[in-house]
Amino acid sequence: MMANQILTRRAALGALAGSLAAQQPPAVSPVPTPRDWSGKQPIQYPDPDIVALDPRFRPYIIGNTSIKRLHIGTSWAEGPAWNGVGKYLVWSDIPANVQLRWIEDDNRVTVFRNPANYSNGNTFDYQGRQLSCEHGARRVARYEPDGTVTTIASHFEGKPLNSPNDLVVHPDGSIWFTDPPYGINGNYEGYKAAKELKEAVYRVDPASGRVTKVTDEVSAPNGICFSPDYKRLYIADTGAQGRDLKVWDVDGVTLRNTRRFILLDIPGTGAPSAADGIRCDADGNLWCGARPGVQIVHPSGERIGMIRLPETCANVCFGGPRRNRLFMTASQSLYSVHVQTRGAHIA
Repeated sequence: MMANQILTRRAALGALAGSLAAQQPPAVSPVPTPRDWSGKQPIQYPDPDIVALDPRFRPYIIGNTSIKRLHIGTSWAEGPAWNGVGKYLVWSDIPANVQLRWIEDDNRVTVFRNPANYSNGNTFDYQGRQLSCEHGARRVARYEPDGTVTTIASHFEGKPLNSPNDLVVHPDGSIWFTDPPYGINGNYEGYKAAKELKEAVYRVDPASGRVTKVTDEVSAPNGICFSPDYKRLYIADTGAQGRDLKVWDVDGVTLRNTRRFILLDIPGTGAPSAADGIRCDADGNLWCGARPGVQIVHPSGERIGMIRLPETCANVCFGGPRRNRLFMTASQSLYSVHVQTRGAHIA
């Protein structure tokens, strides 16, 4: 083959390779962009750690906003819940046995409740009362306006619950919560104790207070949330499979048609990732606390986006006056970012 023919062929192959490369989506990395989290050094817009994995996520990205670290210093941050009247976010530092409060008006963080019975998940009901899953007391508790505490659930069929983890409220007034054994596995996030009940998900009737098991088809039920129309219930199962998100159809007070919603991994690596806390936006997308930060899953069960954080994100919630600010409790820190959607529910 003549030299000029070789050069021509190489040029053609190079052009073809370049064309094919241009058609391929860019490689996805789970590693967040290095930055000064103190906020003293700004980051260029759009924030590089808000990543569209699918074109369907792009409308949810605000081009001139950035991820902010609001607080650092917790041991294991969990259970964010937004109080619209007080304009504050409450969350748990489980090992420290306290609840903290971030106040929107002046970005101040205060100790909200100490001790907090090693609380994990928090939310507010339709009357504005705080509900907490308490590892230490092995119960779901409600904090009344006069300061007293009401035990909503602590036993099932005469046996103590394991360690209620996360919870949601239904418009009918019922409370749905998960009960894995994480708070009784040791003395770091509660008090070590023997498990007396199989891991399960429960519903508390608003009229009678009766606790009913709605499913035990999960090895370690963790995060929980309803779809916007309350016709689906999602559960993050962090048990044997470790990364299984499941969904049920809600039929009145019962669940049916259990199925896998998605099996998560870390984008770009294929390594397992586990969803912890989960919340739905108004369009039915599921925002999951899952490495490398937050993963966003379309109602069809396809992952469409991610928010990369430098720490493991345990839980999320929507808040702010327009409910378009995503709060993320991640290990030692509290983060937030504005998004182009709203939370589907009150907390």
